[in-house]
Amino acid sequence: MMKKSLLMITVMLAFAIALGGCATKGDLEQMRAREKAIGAKVDQAAMDAQAAKAAADEALLKANEATVRAEAAEKRAEERERIAAEKERIAEEKAKQAEAVFQKSMKK
Repeated sequence: MMKKSLLMITVMLAFAIALGGCATKGDLEQMRAREKAIGAKVDQAAMDAQAAKAAADEALLKANEATVRAEAAEKRAEERERIAAEKERIAEEKAKQAEAVFQKSMKK
C-alpha cells in the first residue's frame, strides 16, 4: 500500500510538473506576435537594404557620368591648349618675319 501511494504521488507530481512546463495559449499567442514583429522587422530591413543598394547604384552611375564629362572636358582643354600653342608659334614666326622685313627696310 505504501508503495502504491508513493507511486501515485510521484505520478501526480510528474503530471503537475509536465502541465506546468507546457506553454499556455497566451504564451503561444505572445510568441506568434513576437514572431510576426520580427518578420516585419526583417521585411523592413530587406526593403531598406534594397533602397540603399538602388541609391548606391544611382550614385555610381552619376559618378561614372561625371567622370566621362570630366574626361571630355580635359580632352577639349588639351585641344584648345594645342591650338593656342600653334597660334602662338605662328604669331612668333610672323613677328620674326615682320622684324626681318623691318630690318631689311632699315638697311635700304
